[in-house]
Amino acid sequence: MSAHCMLTGAQPGFGNRISHSHRRTSRRFDPNIQTKRYWLPGEGRYVRLRLSARAIRTVDAIGVEAAVARIRARGEKV
Repeated sequence: MSAHCMLTGAQPGFGNRISHSHRRTSRRFDPNIQTKRYWLPGEGRYVRLRLSARAIRTVDAIGVEAAVARIRARGEKV
């Protein structure tokens, strides 16, 4: 799944596109996924993470080491 946040687990939501005549067709709400590179001082290397915009703010608040620990706890490979 490409539109998937490694930290928060955000993934696409589905709904309906409603026209002026009120016909409904399906649509997809993708999360705002960005690829960002962080320096991991504990491992002495860079990691490339696919995060939502909200998760980037979370990493800024809690730090990259804690964020990577949460990602690994979810079972994702970093």
